[in-house]
Amino acid sequence: MPKDASSRRAFLGAGALLGTALGACRTQESAPPAEQELPSLLGEPVRRYGARSPHETAARAIRETQTPEASSSRTPLGDSYGTVTPSALHFERHHAGVPAIDPAEHKLLIHGLVERPLVFSVDDVKRLPSVSQPYFIECSGNSGGEWSPAGAPTVQLSHGLAACSEWTGVPLKMLLAEAGVQAGAKWLLAEGADACKMQRSVTLEKALDDALVAYGQNGEALRPEQGYPLRLVLPGWEGNANVKWLRRIKLTEGPQYVKDETSKYTELMEDGKAWIFTLEMDAKSVITSPSGGQTIGAQGYREISGLAWSGRGKIVRVEVSTDGGGSWAEAKLQEPVRTKAFTRFTLDWQWAGGEAVLLSRCRDETGYVQPTLAELIAERGRKSAYHCNRIKGWKVAADGSVSNAQA
Repeated sequence: MPKDASSRRAFLGAGALLGTALGACRTQESAPPAEQELPSLLGEPVRRYGARSPHETAARAIRETQTPEASSSRTPLGDSYGTVTPSALHFERHHAGVPAIDPAEHKLLIHGLVERPLVFSVDDVKRLPSVSQPYFIECSGNSGGEWSPAGAPTVQLSHGLAACSEWTGVPLKMLLAEAGVQAGAKWLLAEGADACKMQRSVTLEKALDDALVAYGQNGEALRPEQGYPLRLVLPGWEGNANVKWLRRIKLTEGPQYVKDETSKYTELMEDGKAWIFTLEMDAKSVITSPSGGQTIGAQGYREISGLAWSGRGKIVRVEVSTDGGGSWAEAKLQEPVRTKAFTRFTLDWQWAGGEAVLLSRCRDETGYVQPTLAELIAERGRKSAYHCNRIKGWKVAADGSVSNAQA
């Protein structure tokens, strides 16, 4: 069959499906809508800083702890559109609260195995050539509850420790070039200005690749919760390594094995040993609509939508199953597909009104395929609380309610 004929058939098929969907929205004897009465009073005046409609109530879910300064919040992925997370809804994870920092007083020190120790002010950093790129940031503890077959009841609770922003800043390699890296340097230690002085070891290879010292997020300055005035962005690496409120970078011969990468953020194996420096985030996908806690309306057409991402590069394929894995269909990836960023996927679906189990699985450009829970346990055992990227399922009941589907 000629390619143009095949394309025409696909186009006509999609048009028929859309027509069916639109037809389902109409009653057979629908009356014309009443003329809308225009408001008689003036609207709100211009604001200096924009606010969302009071009808929109999406919010972060906060983890309640005895020490609120050492807690987290989760992005409402089930209420999200597109691939960019609003700054005000980007998840948070703090170990000692959010410091109040005056950018005029803040400094970034680069020292250790360098030719010229340097101190940069925030203005110094902002004067340098900048880049803006969308990258996801994901806590390595994201989906930690998914190690259990029961899983979490909503996508916010299961996958909400992840978000994607456009970050603006200076490539770290530019600052390191100014300081002059000595031959013996292979790692660096990044330190934050929060009360716990968050520290993480980072390979020099990563620092010279795509690491950023960021001061902007989604077109404005970083939020205080996201590291204002400077933070480290390590695209594709676990969130804790993206040190916020960045104040110091020390070039070293090797990793420093600090408390934040030994007592936490290691993966315990069945034999009692622990994996350390498992820094890249594996490919993961999740259906966000319909998902747990939501309700499907009438039978008929429904778009299935979700997000996929990988710390190793671009997502190249997402497949969706509506029968619990019995069969799979390739989803559409919304362009542009960017490296180490959220990718939105969609699939046209005709819901017949019966029970269904929705799954998604993704593949990244390295060939890695998102695993099932059984495959993940076979590789890593059952003792880890980190880096869970197993396939997540949602059960659609006959009444349209959506809940977690056990693995």
